[in-house]
Amino acid sequence: MSSDRHASPQQPYGTAYEQMLENVRHEGAYPTRERADEAVRLVLAGLGRQLTGDERVDLARCLPLEAARALTAQIPDTQPLTGWAFVKDLAARTGASQATTRWDTGSVLSAVAAYGGPDLITRILKQLPTGYALLFGRAELMQAA
Repeated sequence: MSSDRHASPQQPYGTAYEQMLENVRHEGAYPTRERADEAVRLVLAGLGRQLTGDERVDLARCLPLEAARALTAQIPDTQPLTGWAFVKDLAARTGASQATTRWDTGSVLSAVAAYGGPDLITRILKQLPTGYALLFGRAELMQAA
């Protein structure tokens, strides 16, 4: 069929992942679902290089299968990145601007936060270096000295 010619090899997606893509597409104001899919895969691969332990496993369980695969296909880095370094790293890997990458990251991680729920996202933020709270759509709270 001619309509199948333009479909990406990963399709058809599961219904849960389709809904996630629509949420990210809406949140990020992306023109196409394919653009939202690129952002989701990029950001989740990057997050997969940052998360370890129970938080990684628990987040993967909450996500649609395709998103969980993007997250868990990555081997965690030995040196975790701050939130800003995370955005810069993703931008360098794709050649996109840091502003565009920051937008993509916020759009995707806001959707991820909805899947993970507040308790899991709090645990994830405690594990990660500073700078990720804003990427997940939360205020960055500092501990009093």
